[in-house]
Amino acid sequence: MPLLGMGTFRLQGAELVFQCVEAALAHGYRSFDTAAVYGNEAAIGQALGALLPLHGLARSDVFLTTKLGPRDQGKAEAEAACLRSLEQLACGYLDLYLIHWPGTQGKPQGDKGNRERRWESWRALEQMHHAGHLRAIGVSNYTLGHLQELLAHCRVPPAVLQVEFHPELPQRELWDFCQQHGIHLQAYASLGCGQLLERAEVGRVAERQGRTPAQVLLRWALRQGVGVIPKSVSPTRLAENAQLWGWDLSLEDMTELGAMDCSRHYCWDPSGVT
Repeated sequence: MPLLGMGTFRLQGAELVFQCVEAALAHGYRSFDTAAVYGNEAAIGQALGALLPLHGLARSDVFLTTKLGPRDQGKAEAEAACLRSLEQLACGYLDLYLIHWPGTQGKPQGDKGNRERRWESWRALEQMHHAGHLRAIGVSNYTLGHLQELLAHCRVPPAVLQVEFHPELPQRELWDFCQQHGIHLQAYASLGCGQLLERAEVGRVAERQGRTPAQVLLRWALRQGVGVIPKSVSPTRLAENAQLWGWDLSLEDMTELGAMDCSRHYCWDPSGVT
């Protein structure tokens, strides 16, 4: 699984998707992250189908991730949703399929049925994995408690946990748990929805390194073995976000960024989901 991927949250419109995927492939991206709720699976599938041959690439040269929508929790619902995603993406198989959220759309976060529904969804993913449709399965937005519950009952453990992860929300306990159990941690919202680009600490590190604030924040995660999936509609930004190797952050840099921890979520907080 590549440590760098292209995120596609809020990327809409077939023409824009095509342009972004084309730029990403040109700059070396070989991993693409989408989700049923993003509403762009078909456009991404069409773009990859057209562009891979032009870049001398095959389906096996890219890593494709999508996610189960929160409205599709449950065994039959999850299986049907997975098959829909496979059809939309027209990719033959998925490299990684994630349960997007531990709760169920339309149900309260404290609903007692959440636990059973997500467990039924996981059973469906295990079956699809055994059938060869899904090369790997995992979860997104799970807390430590959700993960512990899943590991206590699953036959196939999650390969990946995708969560909000940045210097203001480093999720140390969760990261340690993943390390101990062989679960790869992948970050979303690495830039704090853009808010962290303006932080003085990030600016100082960027100046010392001669890098952009975005590159610093992405490198901060990579240095810890955490994957990143930055999104941009700008070819220039896509190129900059891929320039993350051949340099590193110093101990001073990591210490300064580490001091930013304040447990701040810029996206969704799953801690209230039972």
